[in-house]
Amino acid sequence: MSSQDRTGSRRAKFIPITGLAIAGALALSGCTAESKNGWLPAERDTTNQTGRIIDLWVNSWITVLIIGLITWALIIWCIVAYRRRKDAVGFPRQTSYNLPLEIFYVMIPLFMVLVFFYFTDRDQRAIDARVDSPQVTIDVRGKQWSWDFNYVQGNDVKEAVFESGVQAPLDGKPLNKDVLPTLVLPINRTVELQLNSRDVIHSFWVPAFLEKKDMIPGKTNYITLTPTALGTFDGKCAELCGEYHSEMLFRVKVVSEADFQSHLAELKTKGNTGNIGEEYDRNPNLTEK
Repeated sequence: MSSQDRTGSRRAKFIPITGLAIAGALALSGCTAESKNGWLPAERDTTNQTGRIIDLWVNSWITVLIIGLITWALIIWCIVAYRRRKDAVGFPRQTSYNLPLEIFYVMIPLFMVLVFFYFTDRDQRAIDARVDSPQVTIDVRGKQWSWDFNYVQGNDVKEAVFESGVQAPLDGKPLNKDVLPTLVLPINRTVELQLNSRDVIHSFWVPAFLEKKDMIPGKTNYITLTPTALGTFDGKCAELCGEYHSEMLFRVKVVSEADFQSHLAELKTKGNTGNIGEEYDRNPNLTEK
């Protein structure tokens, strides 16, 4: 085969590879709404925190993709530029060390780690920050295998009320979500969720809120957020907590302030006044007070 034929053959192989690379770049360029959100199960304005979380996630992925492309390009360049030629004899010149290159290899990754740490720490602190006087405080109690929601008296909640749930009936039939425990939140009001467990470790997770936090016996964790979009969102326990863990489901309804007050009044009418607190906890490992 002549040199021209070999060159043409190489070009024929190179063109499809280039086309695939361009197609892959376009696929990663983020042309859809899902890709702009990083394929997360939420919209930017679901709560006051979702936009911040989406930005951290998407920007981190963009950064690591760029770093990955640069790294692969350098690897391929080294393979091509320093490949062994046909007329090469013996071994190439050996270098024991290259101080500038070694400093570069240490400093650049260290700089990258520090940058990732800074932005992650900044956003995590903002997400976890509590407010002095939330407009709505709800004591969320996870239990095998359901949820209790205590609307604590104060600010928007004039009288303490509660909802006590039972586990979801997953019996192979279509699930009627209206029977699930439902946490009702008012839109555009600051809400503090006080997360407690009655027995074993659970985890409070509403995928659309992009927040998940463990519920540990004897310890109260907190989620502070402001719902900014009306709607109904699915929630579940995200920590394996026993035989019926899969049935530990609930819903979150974000409603207007008027509908929120109507829900509180409805609970009061049902006789669900006061809060059902730690008197129903049943973890034998906790020290009695």
